[in-house]
Amino acid sequence: MVGSDNRLRAVVAVPLPEELCRLIETLEPRVEVVRDQDLLPPMRGPADWTGDPDFVRTPEQQAAFDALVDSADALFGAPDVDAAALARTVRANPRLRWVMTTAAGGGSTVRAAELSRAELDRVVFTTSAGVHGGTLAEFSLFAVLAGAKGLPRLLTDQRSRTWPDRWQMRQLDEMTVLIVGLGGIGAECARRFHALGAQVWGTTRSGEPVEGVDRLVPLDRLVDAVGEVDAIVITLPGTEQTHHLIGEEVLAAVKPGMILTNVGRGTVVDEAALLAALDDGRVAFAGLDVFEREPLDAASPLWDHPNVLVSPHTAALNSNEEERIARRFAENATRLLDGAELRAVVDTVEFY
Repeated sequence: MVGSDNRLRAVVAVPLPEELCRLIETLEPRVEVVRDQDLLPPMRGPADWTGDPDFVRTPEQQAAFDALVDSADALFGAPDVDAAALARTVRANPRLRWVMTTAAGGGSTVRAAELSRAELDRVVFTTSAGVHGGTLAEFSLFAVLAGAKGLPRLLTDQRSRTWPDRWQMRQLDEMTVLIVGLGGIGAECARRFHALGAQVWGTTRSGEPVEGVDRLVPLDRLVDAVGEVDAIVITLPGTEQTHHLIGEEVLAAVKPGMILTNVGRGTVVDEAALLAALDDGRVAFAGLDVFEREPLDAASPLWDHPNVLVSPHTAALNSNEEERIARRFAENATRLLDGAELRAVVDTVEFY
């Protein structure tokens, strides 16, 4: 049982429109959604969880905000999306039992809070992982098609008003696509690529089948597999284990002309090794929504590379994202109150 009379006092710790606060209460009436919109920075656009940077609380407002989050059984969002504020709240509020981060990669905020093992065991942390699966899967499909259809060449010819001899494009239903990471995003990617006729492979640690995946590839056989595929879609989180997983060894083994897209975390790809592979044609095209360091440095060669599409970590953003995350919170609140397993729980060892 959480809270009194099997109710949950959930404090909104990041900007959330009032209608979505009411939606959570409607979806799960046992949740009391506590919020003070005057203490939260205004959003500048969809899913702007940090809000207007010019917003500054007075000392009195900060004290009121701290008191509010310190009264919670659960938090919608890490306070101000700030690791230090999260750590302060966990330590000041012994009744806190659950925090849902609004980011799919919220495990990084939990890691940065540097909580003790006892604190990590006392509070359940969940993320919005999976909520963005559809939008990121569409970007992945777009990026692979852009490479298959020669988007850079088309744009170059169009800008120079060149009408070349006809040239051949690749067809998706004749391609094998390897999805590196079959979590929520990877599963959505598999479903879309399979529907369009591609042969879909996917890496796995569990060995469990995934709908739309024709072949499961053990992660330790990745180097062997990449030489047989036409495109690689990366959806993995950023952890110590995934850091530079797609590096020199993997990229040396790929089939020449391979297409790559990354919608997971930028640290999974060694950008220096990727640039070398792009330069010598091992990788024909890369559509990247994430990078090792963000914002991408203005001096990065990726900006100007003719066969790279740079997306500023925006492929997940959608006008319905806030509502989907609010619905996820309500669903997990129901699970918590009913004693069921929550969705997208942060692994507090690897923090994903």
